[in-house]
Amino acid sequence: MVNQQPEREQPSPPPALTRSKKRVADHGEVFTPDWMVNDMLDLVKAESERIDSRVLEPACGSGNFLVPVLMRKLATVGVRYGASEFERNHYAMLALMCTYGIELLADNAAECRENLLSVFAQFVCKGAGDAWYQAAAKVVATNIVQGDALSMTNAAGEPITFPEWGYLGRGKFQRRDFRYDSLTQRASFEGTLWAHLEEHEIFAPVKEYPPMSVEELAE
Repeated sequence: MVNQQPEREQPSPPPALTRSKKRVADHGEVFTPDWMVNDMLDLVKAESERIDSRVLEPACGSGNFLVPVLMRKLATVGVRYGASEFERNHYAMLALMCTYGIELLADNAAECRENLLSVFAQFVCKGAGDAWYQAAAKVVATNIVQGDALSMTNAAGEPITFPEWGYLGRGKFQRRDFRYDSLTQRASFEGTLWAHLEEHEIFAPVKEYPPMSVEELAE
């Protein structure tokens, strides 16, 4: 009688870090492996898990960093607001609203939006026909920009603009749009002749919106 050993399950191959040699040559496109992403995020663990921390990935690809960040934020939402579906869903939307990216290649930018939207929709258990899904789709459409982070311009050659989202409570969100080149100047705000001024006196939004609900945002 032959003693047959059970076949060992073969480990799944690691995801490809490149799409093609041409894309590597033309754009330097190389994706960061998952283990490295999580190790890097663990270095800023508290910020990567804080719901309202604003995270911008200037070369976001298909979301290698942004998707894990959103998942960490949503885990925090679940722990803090799991007892209330109303609060849970609204803070989940805020977590998505605080996630930003710039990507040079159109297919990567589209895939990043789809990946973030899928993670959010699964967390709030909403489908494509729901206002939550439609509102989230509008958020990722504005937060994930196809453009060049170095020239700070979008695919049309115009200055990149990002929305600054805030949750006012009771189901209402606030949106203010700022130019990306203006936002980058905030790092040099302190320690200058203008340090005594408030930020709003120097960094003015290019557009402000009235408070809106998820249903209004979905429209």
